[in-house]
Amino acid sequence: MPLYAAYGSNLDPEQMVKRAPHSPLWNTGWLQGWRLTFGGGSAEGDGALATVVEDPDSSVFVAVYDVPDWDTPVLDGWEGSDLGVYSRIKVRVTTLMDGEVTAWTHVLNDYEGGLPTAIYLGLIADAAEKAGAPADYVADLRTRPCDSVDL
Repeated sequence: MPLYAAYGSNLDPEQMVKRAPHSPLWNTGWLQGWRLTFGGGSAEGDGALATVVEDPDSSVFVAVYDVPDWDTPVLDGWEGSDLGVYSRIKVRVTTLMDGEVTAWTHVLNDYEGGLPTAIYLGLIADAAEKAGAPADYVADLRTRPCDSVDL
């Protein structure tokens, strides 16, 4: 089965059960040489969306799910792939037990920049915590700059 690397709110196993019910959590790991960032913020104050970009000095915690073909279109729909918001790319995930594996993930089809809303950033931090991300990674998420309009 194809492996999917979740780095945003899909880190939350409960959310993934709703979005892709036939896709069990397989492992967790790191996208080495990638950085979590945000982009595509709108003028309506919706805030920027999570994405990953290559950065040799960074890494992103991910949850890796086994996604069967029938869950893939549903997951793509949640990510707005059919609207051109996100596209799929292949990445290498470094796991503790299985070493390096290939997975796919979604990347934003927009420029990097802008701030996420505080609520959205909090969802991602909560999801990372539920997925077992290290405390310092979660703390970094919780202290990132955000658009405080929604506070």
